[in-house]
Amino acid sequence: MCGIVGIIGAKPVASLLVEGLKRLEYRGYDSAGIATLINGRIERRRAEGKLGNLEARIAREPIAGTIGIGHTRWATHGLPNETNAHPHATDKVALVHNGIIENYLALRRELEGRGRTFTTQTDTEVAAQLISQYLDDGLDPAKATAAALKRLEGAFALGIIFAGRHDMMIAARRGSPLAIGFGDGEMFIGSDALALAPLTQRIMYLDDGDWAIVTAKGAEVFDAADRPAERTVRQTALSGAMIGKDGHRHFMLKEIYEQPQVIGDTLRGLINPATRTVTLPKLPFAPRDLTRLTLIACGTSSYACMTAKYWIEALARIPVEVDIASEFRYRNIAMPEGGAALFVSQSGETADTLAALRYCREQGQHIISIVNVPESSIARESDVVLQTCAGPEIGVASTKAFTTQLTVLACLAIAIARGRGTIDAKREARLAEALTEVPARAAEVLNHDGRLRELAVEVAEAQDVLYLGRGTSFPIALEGALKLKEISYIHAEGYAAGEMKHGPIALIDETVPVIVIAPSDELFDKTASNLQEVVARKGRVIFFSDAPGALRLGDMAAATIALPTVDAFVAPILYAIPVQLLAYHVACIKGTDVDQPRNLAKSVTVE
Repeated sequence: MCGIVGIIGAKPVASLLVEGLKRLEYRGYDSAGIATLINGRIERRRAEGKLGNLEARIAREPIAGTIGIGHTRWATHGLPNETNAHPHATDKVALVHNGIIENYLALRRELEGRGRTFTTQTDTEVAAQLISQYLDDGLDPAKATAAALKRLEGAFALGIIFAGRHDMMIAARRGSPLAIGFGDGEMFIGSDALALAPLTQRIMYLDDGDWAIVTAKGAEVFDAADRPAERTVRQTALSGAMIGKDGHRHFMLKEIYEQPQVIGDTLRGLINPATRTVTLPKLPFAPRDLTRLTLIACGTSSYACMTAKYWIEALARIPVEVDIASEFRYRNIAMPEGGAALFVSQSGETADTLAALRYCREQGQHIISIVNVPESSIARESDVVLQTCAGPEIGVASTKAFTTQLTVLACLAIAIARGRGTIDAKREARLAEALTEVPARAAEVLNHDGRLRELAVEVAEAQDVLYLGRGTSFPIALEGALKLKEISYIHAEGYAAGEMKHGPIALIDETVPVIVIAPSDELFDKTASNLQEVVARKGRVIFFSDAPGALRLGDMAAATIALPTVDAFVAPILYAIPVQLLAYHVACIKGTDVDQPRNLAKSVTVE
């Protein structure tokens, strides 16, 4: 979603603001802009489209100033054009906003009734106009902002500067994340630590409802009741060096190739290779007492949860429910006494997932989270955090975050099963050993990159693509279809292979590639029958299996990729990689924006 950056500096900040916005491009956007103060007067430069357009505008019309705010906008209210681009401003206030102000229409009518003139279609402008009205009423900037915040309903993160005040900006958050960075005589605000990585590693995260007066000397924080509040300043490990492409054409390709390393990094904190045992942080419940486990996530993370459902139910013999967060939060579901809820999110800021977490907390559930950002809102509101060690993921289409989520979930499944006594030490050792082999096997999968690039030429010509899988391969089929459609814009659907005859088989002809995911497991023979049904209807099968599977059925497929032979338990982690690579190469052939697909945002912080 929208990205925010702000700087109080000792030298002109325009170029630094643009660089900060570049580090936020991964969040998705369709316009951008900056605002600074020049001799006390608010100056803005805004542009529709990518940041290159904004840079060209600034090159034509340079902008000075040692204090400023910047924004990448993902349109919600109003067209994605320059008029609606942030920062929004009056003669007294300029601000940037991530989120949605739900009561903006009522506030707009009220303010128009008081003679204020609006120039945009956005919900955000009402915040600038409301603060300006309070300033006109005689309040100082801090009191005017505090009064306005109490009137705004919805989710927001705000960065605000004031005409004539080169020494101050105000940051506020409710629902959407916002960080404050501490420098040497300089201060920064950003949507996340990544935006500020080259500028400072000393970061403070505002709690929900907080607002802060930021000056060159530091930050004074207040809670939702306007009481002074202390928030921890943390040292972040992020640096500017961590967000380069390392010679790869796209961030997505770099992140696919990082998977052997980050899976290994994640496993190192969870498995003792000497004892072949899984070691997790102390869980907030006794596994034997657990009555039900609810897994909640959105998008790709929800497919990780679907895979974990198979693992946990089979190993730990406990009911597992998987819910999409955006649906779960409105079902008013009754949660069982003694139950636990687990939330999976790369950013740890996904609005629907965070709302679902808070509902489960109210229902007395134990809260576990799997996140890639340990300082995130979801992490801070959890009883236990299981961190993925994926590092920054810049590409909008999730790759390494997904496989590290699967890795953590696999370890959790083993730990719960061991705690319930449904597996013995020998079984735990075998499963743990299979997991420790995954990084090396993942590196072997990457050797198929050239062949997958060749297959992508055929897939790129299709209008429809089907992905089929059974058991734990079914969520990978869903994920493969999602990857293809989100970055190549080809219509693709994933199905449980056994459901093919209940509808999807009607789509199959010689123009429809059918990607079959079938490691040699206990369901292989069932999937083999489905593959034969596709071939009988002239469907062109791209077959992902292992050496034994390829030997049995490879001749029937139009193309076969023989992946390493591994324990069926860990197969979903490996089989995620070729479907990512195939989607990537198809998108490159189609010429789409791989890292920033149209209409998509990396972190969905509003509904």
